Amino acid sequence: MVKKMETDHQNIKVILDQVVQEAERFFANIDSHPAAVSPKPIMPAGLPTEGYGAMGALEQFQASYAKQVSGSAGPRYLGFVTGGATPASVAGDWLVSVYDQNLSGIEDSAAGQVELEAIAMLRELFHLPEEFSGAFVSGATMANFVGLAQARQWVAHQLGINIAQQGLYHLPPIKIVSGAPHSSIYKSLSMLGMGRESMQLIPCLDNREAIDIALLRAFLEENKATPCVVVANAGTVNSVDYDDLQAIGQLKQEYSFWFHVDAAFGGFAACSPTYNHLTSGIDQADSITIDAHKWLNVPYDSAMQFTRHKSLQVEVFQNHAAYLGNAIDHPEFAHLTPENSRRFRALPAWFTLKAYGRQGYQQIVEENVAMAQLLAQKIEQDDKFELVAPTRLNVICFTLKQQDQAITFDDIKLYLDRLKHEGHVFMTPTIYKGKPAIRAAFSNWRTTRDDVDIIWHSLCKVQRDMD
Repeated sequence: MVKKMETDHQNIKVILDQVVQEAERFFANIDSHPAAVSPKPIMPAGLPTEGYGAMGALEQFQASYAKQVSGSAGPRYLGFVTGGATPASVAGDWLVSVYDQNLSGIEDSAAGQVELEAIAMLRELFHLPEEFSGAFVSGATMANFVGLAQARQWVAHQLGINIAQQGLYHLPPIKIVSGAPHSSIYKSLSMLGMGRESMQLIPCLDNREAIDIALLRAFLEENKATPCVVVANAGTVNSVDYDDLQAIGQLKQEYSFWFHVDAAFGGFAACSPTYNHLTSGIDQADSITIDAHKWLNVPYDSAMQFTRHKSLQVEVFQNHAAYLGNAIDHPEFAHLTPENSRRFRALPAWFTLKAYGRQGYQQIVEENVAMAQLLAQKIEQDDKFELVAPTRLNVICFTLKQQDQAITFDDIKLYLDRLKHEGHVFMTPTIYKGKPAIRAAFSNWRTTRDDVDIIWHSLCKVQRDMD
């Protein structure tokens, strides 16, 4: 064994104590840490010949990089629907690295049983029936990929083709339809060989990001002889709008299509009796995407894919190797997702679900929504800003008011860049219905009314400074 490794092994308690101190320092300062930073270029020191040992590496990281990481775990990072990490999920995540389990199978460790229990608890949280199976993946993009891969296999079966065995070469173009699909849907279609241009957009309802059900029905009627894929939204990124999942599910009684629901963060509306009507009908889906590192507030990277069609999933992702066993009879995790080897992603989720339960997540959702509504009220009452979409849940979509000329996307980017340099809050730009706008996504368990006051003060200060 390398001498420094042996020394580190003998001193592991001292090393971990120093890591705990660094973690305590970060958490103690998270409220004052910049929400986002513009990192300064750092000249790489290169690969050392002998190495500095763990303590030396930690010291170098602290000196060069630690002060330039963002405060994305903090209460005023409102970009990209980024959740924080609950204390219990951090504890679980640390143990993921300590235990270093490979979740390709379930026969050599109880880790697989933890994932199965975590998935079962998440089914309860989202009110999904037991016929849904699930597995952890790295994020919503990969969960959408897994769901659409099954959709592709299902469509091919309707045409008498098994593309998992025969490939795409004899398959006609597959029609994918949606109202306002997330960019990860297009990315998944590209990776799956169906192509971004296979997406056919159905117009949304007026002033909404929800698909017009009458126009969807007309499309399905026109293409009645052709199996297709309908991608529905349970929470769009700009305005958290929801397709009528119940109505789309009822259309399955008349037409042949695969029903995929992208509920990356909007699925968490199911946690609250006040908002769970938004996800009504999600139980009729064929496949579902839900992100864990968003509103579940676990560390990156973590998401879940759910399906009613485990056999199709296995057809696509089975890994033929004698030591992995029979995929069809005993489908272990290596046969369910693109990864063969996978980290123990389920453990942080298991920890936080056990620690805080259904009521804990109801509280996170409802408090985040309340904070979003509070900021939206301040925006509505001010003459320097305006909402461009209703604040339905936890995301505010708004823009700047300018008397003499229209706001451009460059104006928005300049404003947000200055807001970022203020250090108190981070938001992201977007385009909503052709209008340059700003997104503020509340999904961190720490965020309070005091944070909203700080956010509002920063928004107004930057606006005044730019006038």
